Amino acid sequence: MADYKNVAPVEGFDWEAFENGSSTEVSLEAQEQAYAGSMNKVGDHDVVDGTVIAMNKREVVVNIGFKSDGIIPTSEFRYNPELKVGDTVEVYIENQEDKKGQLILSHKKARAAKSWDRVNEALDNDEIIKGYVKCRTKGGMIVDVFGIEAFLPGSQIDVKPIRDYDIFVGKTMEFKVVKINQEFRNVVVSHKALIEAELEQQKQEIIGKLEKGQVLEGTVKNITSYGVFIDLGGVDGLIHITDLSWGRVSNPREVVELDQKINVVILDFDNEKKRIALGLKQLTPHPWDALNSELNVGDRVQGKVVVMADYGAFVEVAPGVEGLIHVSEMSWSQHLRSAQDFMKVGDDVEAVILTLDRDERKMSLGIKQLKNDPWETIEEKYPIGSKHTAKVRNFTNFGVFVEIEEGVDGLIHISDLSWTKKVKHPSEFTKVGETIEVSVLEIDKVNRRLSLGHKQLEENPWDVFETVFTQDSIHEGTIIELLDKGAVIQLSYGVEGFATPKHLVKEDGTQAQLNEKLQFKVIEFNKESKRIILSHSRIFEDVQRAEARAEKKAANAARKAANAARKEEAPAIQNQAASTTLGDFDALAELKAKMQKGE
Repeated sequence: MADYKNVAPVEGFDWEAFENGSSTEVSLEAQEQAYAGSMNKVGDHDVVDGTVIAMNKREVVVNIGFKSDGIIPTSEFRYNPELKVGDTVEVYIENQEDKKGQLILSHKKARAAKSWDRVNEALDNDEIIKGYVKCRTKGGMIVDVFGIEAFLPGSQIDVKPIRDYDIFVGKTMEFKVVKINQEFRNVVVSHKALIEAELEQQKQEIIGKLEKGQVLEGTVKNITSYGVFIDLGGVDGLIHITDLSWGRVSNPREVVELDQKINVVILDFDNEKKRIALGLKQLTPHPWDALNSELNVGDRVQGKVVVMADYGAFVEVAPGVEGLIHVSEMSWSQHLRSAQDFMKVGDDVEAVILTLDRDERKMSLGIKQLKNDPWETIEEKYPIGSKHTAKVRNFTNFGVFVEIEEGVDGLIHISDLSWTKKVKHPSEFTKVGETIEVSVLEIDKVNRRLSLGHKQLEENPWDVFETVFTQDSIHEGTIIELLDKGAVIQLSYGVEGFATPKHLVKEDGTQAQLNEKLQFKVIEFNKESKRIILSHSRIFEDVQRAEARAEKKAANAARKAANAARKEEAPAIQNQAASTTLGDFDALAELKAKMQKGE
């Protein structure tokens, strides 16, 4: 409605005559002046306040005290769904009179004209303002605030995580301006900031009333790998994954789902850090309390493997009731092995109860007990002298560990691998994982170990070697290895001998070399220690010694003959001595010379 407070009466107007219908003639100019005086003085592009006098779904009629009212599209007021008749709004005068004589107004432009000042003022005064959510964008939403497109980050929409951003598009909400970039004229708003202060107060009130053991209803707000966050009506609590169920839980989604309403019990809370620890499994009896009272040690149970470790497997025999199968109870074998060699998570297994402590809620299980201990009848199944096929499990410097069957292990000493070959390390003879034929030599039932042999599967060739490599016999051999203490010589029949360095000197004084083929004489044969000592030097040295002995023997024989001759000539000389004349001395001298020569 027009404002007539400042309208002045026309000077000289006869109001009495006007009332009687016989007023004097007033000039048209005077009437126009009076009418114009009753209108507001406005200009194009001005921003003025107007009053909403009518509205519908499409248009809002605004009176600014001008000769005509303006019409503004309702869409320009979508940020303010509570607009009603009588409200004062800012309008921008685009044109006082178009071709149809209509006043053209814009609320959007009016807001935009003062928007930057208004948004800065809202930031400075921590003011709560209204905005219209226009659309989604990367990382958040675009909000119309005073005609400015402001950014609403997704993390600032609500205190709880948002799963569906689209439900906010087209809504008018209250915001606080939290950041302005003056250089780029960017505005960031937050709806979360409005409710945080209120929630903080609510949290203090709720936490102040909490008690341990109290049961509350809450809503699943968020699910993580380590637990579930529960909205208790303004304050959040956490159910750790271990407190969701008495049984093992690998993923909390196995137990709860988003927005689900559940009862929880308060386990603990911290007033300062505002942390609340909740429990779900504590609302149900402990499974151990409901465990069959008739179960005893020695009984068989069925279960599922829920956790694996190197040292064993945890088997759930009832919801929330687990037993441990130690790796040593998985096989009668004494080999150090991993539990993963026998089973995996998810396997259904049958086991025997080994120990059961209901007070401590502990149970140990075994699966090897489902089979007979092979060592109970070891003498019957593997008597001494019996032959078997074994699998090589491991090496040591002194022998080979093998397994004939699960739980039955044995050792082949390095000296029992071969009759003829000098084995320095078992890896030269066989490999881990291969099979090997063995003969049982001894049974150690106490230590659960068999002494085995491989060479015993064949006859002892040294019985034959004893007749071939007799002492002082000569054989051809090849030097296959040179050592500091001597050389290893390969002889016939695959047997090896040994010669020290002094027995490797050749007749020309040089030393025998690797791979050289020579004649060797056996100077020692030991069947028990399977040792043959050889010499190449001894061959020509013995010849030399034989020749020397022959020469010495001939010399000794000559001396003996000379001595005998002297003894025969001595009496004749004595008989002739009496008649000897000086002339005979020449004959005596000749005889003496012959005797000296040994003739």
